[in-house]
Formats: sequence, C-alpha cells, structure tokens
Amino acid sequence: MKKTTFHRIIPVLFAAALLLPFRPLLGQGGQYIGWSQQMKWLRVNSLHGYFSEHGCEPETGGDNQYNIRFSWPAQYGLVQATLRARGMWLGCRDYYQAPVDKVFAYAVTNIGMKPNEYPAGRPIPNAVDFRLVGRFDHPVVSVDDQLANHNNLYDILDEIDPDLKADRMLVVKNHTPVGVTVTKKVYVYTQQYNDNYYIYDYTLKNTGVIDGEGTVVKQPVKGFCFMLLNRYALAGESVPENASDRTWGVGNSNYARNLVNDVIGANPEAADFNDPSSPLYRMRANIGWYGPHSERPVSLEDDWGCPDEQGTGVMAAARYVGQAALHVDTAPGNPEDDPTQPRTTHYVNSDEDISQRTPSQSIYDETFMAKRYAFMIKGHAEKTQAQDIADSGTPANEWGSGVGGYTSTQGFGPYDLNDGDSIRIVLVQGVAGLSREKNREVGGNWLQYYKGTGTPALVMPDGSPTTDHTGYKRAWVQTGRDSLLQTFQRARKAFQSGFAVPQPPPPPSWFKVESGGDRIRLSWNDNAAADPHFGGYVVIRSQGNVMDPKAVYQKVFECGAGDAVHTWDDTTAVRGFDYFYAVQSKDDGTQNDVQPGQPLLSGLFWTLTSVPANLRRPAGTSLEGVRVVPNPYDLRSRMFQFGDESQYDRIAFYGLPPQCKVRVYTERGDLIWSK
Repeated sequence: MKKTTFHRIIPVLFAAALLLPFRPLLGQGGQYIGWSQQMKWLRVNSLHGYFSEHGCEPETGGDNQYNIRFSWPAQYGLVQATLRARGMWLGCRDYYQAPVDKVFAYAVTNIGMKPNEYPAGRPIPNAVDFRLVGRFDHPVVSVDDQLANHNNLYDILDEIDPDLKADRMLVVKNHTPVGVTVTKKVYVYTQQYNDNYYIYDYTLKNTGVIDGEGTVVKQPVKGFCFMLLNRYALAGESVPENASDRTWGVGNSNYARNLVNDVIGANPEAADFNDPSSPLYRMRANIGWYGPHSERPVSLEDDWGCPDEQGTGVMAAARYVGQAALHVDTAPGNPEDDPTQPRTTHYVNSDEDISQRTPSQSIYDETFMAKRYAFMIKGHAEKTQAQDIADSGTPANEWGSGVGGYTSTQGFGPYDLNDGDSIRIVLVQGVAGLSREKNREVGGNWLQYYKGTGTPALVMPDGSPTTDHTGYKRAWVQTGRDSLLQTFQRARKAFQSGFAVPQPPPPPSWFKVESGGDRIRLSWNDNAAADPHFGGYVVIRSQGNVMDPKAVYQKVFECGAGDAVHTWDDTTAVRGFDYFYAVQSKDDGTQNDVQPGQPLLSGLFWTLTSVPANLRRPAGTSLEGVRVVPNPYDLRSRMFQFGDESQYDRIAFYGLPPQCKVRVYTERGDLIWSK
C-alpha cells in the first residue's frame, strides 16, 4: 500500500514543542541546578523518573517542566507524574569552613528544594561518579526498519554487569561542602511484582573532600544529619503541562496545594511495628495522596481520586506515593538497623523561608543555617499533617498557609563522623494504586450514577455490594494505601535478599515489526528459550496510541514453551489504524513467590514500540483506484472518522502510484497542503 497521512499543522507543532523540554534531560546543559547538569533516566519499568548528577532533583531541575517525574503507571504517559520536587540537606555542628577560614556553629548544605538556591555560589559539586549499569543491554526494537523504542534515547548504559542482581543500577557520587561524600545507588526491577519502586542505597562518608576539585579538609563532622524532602503532587493527567485542552483538575493541585502527607511507624514500640505478619512490620514511611479539592465542580467526597466528571470518569489520582526506610545504620561501625530512624518525620510549607532561599541569603548565613539545622533534628510531629487536616474539617487545599502546599521530610541522625567513618541508609520510594483497567471500571461505574445515566452493579473492595457510588469510589481509591505498604514490604524482601528477586527469562534481544498488505508481522529472537524456566511468550498490542492516558493494552497472542514460536502475524489489524506492540518472555510459574503458579514476565518497556505499524496496500496504477478517507474532511465529525482522539485530524490516501504529487484544498479552492 502507498499511504500518505495529512495532519493539521497545530498537532504537528504541539508534538515538536513536547520534545524541546527533554533536551536538558539527555545530558545537555541546564540553567537551574548546576554547572553541567547532567541527567539520566530510568524508564525500563512502570515507574519512570530522571536523576540529576547532583544527587537530588529540585523543582524544574533544569528542564522547565514540573510534573514529568516519578510517573506511574508510565505506560499511560509521563503525565502520570507524582512528584513535584526533591530536596537533600546535609547539616552538622561546629564546622570549619575553609573557604572563609571560619568555624560555624551550624553548617547546612543542600540541593533543592527550589532551583534558585545559591545564586552567587555553587551547589553540591557535580558528580565524581555518575553511571547507569545494566544486567544486560536493552533489546533492539524496530518498526518497518526504523528504531522504535524509547530505550534507544533513555537507557544508555555506561556499563554492563551480568552479575548485577537488579535489572538496572544508577550510581551517583558527590562530594559536599561539609566534607561528607554521598554515594547513592538506585536499584530498579522490571518483573511485574517489583516494577513500581526504586531502592536507594546511600553511603555517607566523612572523606574531608569539600568540592569537585578534590580539596581535602580533614576534621570530625559533629552532629551530622541527613534529610530528604519530597514534594509530591498527584494531579497527573487532570492538569498536564502543555496539554490544557485535556484537563479537568484544578491548577494548584499541579503544585501540590491539596497534597496530604502522613507518617507511619514513628513509634517503634507499637505492636504492629514488631509483628512480622503485619503490613506495618518495621515500617517507617512517609506517604502522600490527593486530598479532595474544594474548587472542583463535584462534592469533596466525590472528588476522591480526582475523577473526570465530564468525560469517562477515569481518575487522575487513584494512587498513593511515598518513601520508607528499609535499613539505617545505628552508628558508624555498627551496621545494625536502628528502628528509631528516621528521627525526624515532619512536613514543611513548600514556600516558606526554610524551604526556599531568597537571593540575599548566602551559603554562610549563620542564622539561616541554624534555623535549617533545628528543623533537621525537630523529631516527629505531635500530629501528622493528615491528622491535622482531618481534625480541622477543612479541605486539604484550604488547610494551612501559603499557596504551594506541603512537603514531606525524613531526617536521619545526628551522628558523629570521624575521618573515614560512614553511615549506610537504604530507602524505597514507590507509587501504587488502582490498575488502569480497574481505574476505568470504578470511575466509569461512578460516573453513571453521578450523571444519572445508569445503575451498574457496585462491588466494594471487600466483595460486598453497595449502591453508594460515592463511598464505592472512595473505598477503591483508598486501597492504594494498602498497595503502597505491600510495595514497601516487597522492596524490604528484595533488600534483605541482597537485592535478588526472582527473575523471568530475559526479553528477546531484538524485536521486529513489519507492516504488510493483509497483516502486520512480528518476529523476535529466541535467546529467552535458553533460560531453564522458559515458559513461552506473550504479545501485547495497543491500537491508536501508546504511552498515553487513552492507551488500551490487550494480550493478542500467547504461546508456551512446548509450542513456542518466534514469528506471529497479526491478521486482525484494521486498515487505517495504527498499532503498537510488545513481546514479553514468560517463565513456567515455578519462581513466583507472590502468586505461585503464575508466570513471571519480562518488562513491557523492553520491547514496547514507539513507532506505529499499519496495514498497507501495493502502489496503485490508475487514478480510478485512488481513495481518500474521509472525503470531504469535516472538522465537526472528527471523532467519527478514525475513531480515536490520537488519530483525529487525519486524511489518508490509498492506492496512490509510486510517485505522485498530492494537494489538499479547502472547499473554496484554497491550497492548504501539498507533498
């Protein structure tokens, strides 16, 4: 088939604009957080995020984009973001600052929360080690002989280590102005039960190195504290940046005005904390969720999950996000886990002075450093923000002061670090909630009751029936809390196993998709068949779009080890539509420690195509055989033409000869496009 596709100019320009903010994230210079400002992405599992060479990612992070980080479930786009900004503070007492030849009662250095910190000075130095290590390289994926997988851009390995337990490990190492070198290793898994979290393994060592040039000032680091701050924001696709034509949320939820923060496990003497059978066992976590917003057109109770009340009912915020401690050294030289750490679990106004420096404040502002250090050792709040909001009866977006909402903090220490001493801190950060399929089901059922268009059966999470559509949706959204705790416990198990989790067979090392006249042919390598637990393959397809909120992924083919094939023809594809594919290797189900008997699958993103395939015809030989669809094109009927928003504004030409000139005119006869 010879096919030419015409799009309106506006969508094409919009697609180009979306690419521009990503340039700094691929390693080019940025204006916000550092000198070289190199970034690396982790985009191989369902949680997508980028990492800065400075060890933390402040607001915007040099990309001029706020909410494109920590996205889950990422197969529905980066717009599924859950994190606005990160901060990392390191503080100590009685510290000699060699650059100004003075001892300071308190010294605090940081990267974040805001991008305009240290306007006249230098933040934490550029990394002295910044690597992405993989257990194996990503597959080569092509569609019609064109590279067609996001990993070609984002999964650029610096090193391959076949003995690595995780699928990916990112390493970033920084010296800091307080003489403590921070080494962070980020572990990532793609197996379906462990693909929604990252494990952070920090080593904080008194090396005496105070800058990227290697200047050494040997001295004890007294009262050393380490604090991590997370400004979560769960508006997601309801307020996506650069897509104002597809929104239903309130603008300030995009910067976390209605975010609710809670703390779990501040009391290590609690019974659940010490019960190995409890989901709260050894759990020291800060979690956050979308608080119902008073400016939404639905009631507060109906706003749980932030449903699209004018569209399909799908929820932008049917999920919970958070960070938990898996291990914290008791002291230098004592690697026993300290259950009382983190010592500080507080929340802070994201816009107040302690969170955001003004340009007049310098690195050596003693009053400001004392204020920040005092916050780092503040301890646990008498009530969490979630408890305060609940007690007040005030909507989350109206509670408290400021316009930017509140940031969750975890502080560790204080420790006394002599020369060469180190502390190890291991954390997990993840997102969990309703699957997209369940989200669509629950939101769609709620919407019918809300609009009075239907009364579908409503089944609560415990299996009981109900007719309370408001309580039904809230109950399902709140299952995300249990899902997040389960995620943390799976990460704990992975850490305790030495970062080893059961692994499926590897993905095919290459995957090829070829558009044809009456079928789309898929073929892939047979390397997975050598795995001792090999159990076959699964082929996933999405029609019309991919990595987009409207994407629908369906299993269209499956085979076992006994009837394994490495070529499959999709003969159900319909002419005029685009298709995206992935092939996943599966095991025999004997390794599954979560649902025994169910096969483990290689990650979807290893082979998910980013370039469409479609049915084609041989070139035509006569003008009579040319077909134009639709003809005439009517913007008012755009939703009925190719049937999917991602394919609106399209004119397709079929049966064109091998060489020709195509012109598109208005009804008045004005030429608007030619090729």
